[in-house]
Amino acid sequence: MGIWPFTSKVPSIREAAMLAGTTDWHSHILPGVDDGFKEMEESLNALHELEKLGVKDVWLTPHVMEDYPNETADLRKRFEELNLAFRGDLRLHLASENMLDALFEDRLDANDFLPLGEAGNHLLVETSYYNPPMNMIPLLEKVKAKGYFPVLAHPERYQYMDEKDYERLKELGVLFQANYFSLIGAYGNTAQKKLEWMLGKGMIDLMGSDLHKLRVLTNLVDRSPRKRKHLEAMKAVGARSNHL
Repeated sequence: MGIWPFTSKVPSIREAAMLAGTTDWHSHILPGVDDGFKEMEESLNALHELEKLGVKDVWLTPHVMEDYPNETADLRKRFEELNLAFRGDLRLHLASENMLDALFEDRLDANDFLPLGEAGNHLLVETSYYNPPMNMIPLLEKVKAKGYFPVLAHPERYQYMDEKDYERLKELGVLFQANYFSLIGAYGNTAQKKLEWMLGKGMIDLMGSDLHKLRVLTNLVDRSPRKRKHLEAMKAVGARSNHL
């Protein structure tokens, strides 16, 4: 039996308390460092909104890529500034979202990363939405050889990937972090269908907001997925994935 047995309406993310007690593993809330939040005040407002929704931990994962070649020391300094300014019970953590590009290879050789998870042995990685890097599999193998577990950000959004690609990556031991707003169509129908399929296959390991703007959060939390089973599946991902 589902968790809402007496109504045919699929609850919204807010109504279902889908984020209660969860960890947001992917966000661009750290202000002024990439294409996400620009001002400290807006970042603080977003953190308070996530806290109202029941989120317990937030990982700030700014881009590290050729377009945003953020230095580790600079990101740590900005994170300290946000931590000092924030007044709330959310636990804040710093990592990075790493594009699999030439800069990534340099950082990998230097072991210069902000890893994901308390143990510090997971790397959040991404690719172009349209084309894979030529050496994607060797790069992921190299990540593993360095002692890290690769976590692929928002796999549902990669237009070049199909079911066989996802299955191959899972066989390689790659974890999948889904954007929960994909579940309500925020990135289009194709991404929504892909996420529904991956949830049905038990492929999703972590979830996150990938939040870049406060208005995205306030506009989307009151929308509902197409099917209750997908909401339940995503809620289950959040319940079991609070720690790495």
